Amino acid sequence: MEEKLASIDFGKITTIAIDYGIKIGQALILLLVGLWVIKQVIKAVKKIIKKTDIDESLSGFLVSLLTWILKILLFISVLGQLGVATTSFVAIIGAAGLAVGLALQGSLANFAGGALILLFKPFKVGDLIEAQSAIGVVKEIQIFVTKILTPDNKEVIIPNGALSNGNITNFSSTGHLRVDLTVGISYSDDIEKAKTVIMETLMNDPKVLKTPAPTVAVGELGDSSVNILVRPHATVADYWDVYFNSLQNVKVALDKAGIEIPFPQQVNHTAKVS
Repeated sequence: MEEKLASIDFGKITTIAIDYGIKIGQALILLLVGLWVIKQVIKAVKKIIKKTDIDESLSGFLVSLLTWILKILLFISVLGQLGVATTSFVAIIGAAGLAVGLALQGSLANFAGGALILLFKPFKVGDLIEAQSAIGVVKEIQIFVTKILTPDNKEVIIPNGALSNGNITNFSSTGHLRVDLTVGISYSDDIEKAKTVIMETLMNDPKVLKTPAPTVAVGELGDSSVNILVRPHATVADYWDVYFNSLQNVKVALDKAGIEIPFPQQVNHTAKVS
């Protein structure tokens, strides 16, 4: 046993351990410093982008892409510091590229979808859209996904591949939305008077757009009422304010004008039997 221990070159082992320990320590330092540098670079890039006219959607995409590239380069550098032959490592990555590409078809489709969205710009950050059965304001466009914020403050993450290949309704592209309301009045009331009262009420609301002008027109002769279509226009931000305020203000104005908003009624006729 003593002869076996004597045959072991502890000095060599210690030297190797020290060498590897130094390499590992240097690799950890490189990793930590590299992550810090990447963070500072990204901050600087964001500041530069803010001073330019680059679209906000494109800037988010570019920052996300740059972050991925820098982290991959840092990872390769750390491996090189540990003694791994990076040229061989890069060759292995290249050889495995086809297999990885096949395995990540969905991710590549999402990447391509993100590029198409930024190229053709069907929407941008801040737009109100409806896509993939979700409706909300676009919060962020990343490399692989787009994040939207729903009216009830839920974040919906949609893959860019599906988003770019599906139907997209952009409510913000024209700068305003039409608010669709229906108000019923009694058959005994003056239709023109009711239309005038409703139009004046809409025009007195500062959040109702004057151009395009609101539309007030008879839309249907219902069972219990004459239904008037009320169509004011509002900015995307003011849509719900105009919707709720118009309902309330029109009701109050019609009451003051003595115009009745009827409710469904049934008249039963009973025949006398002699």
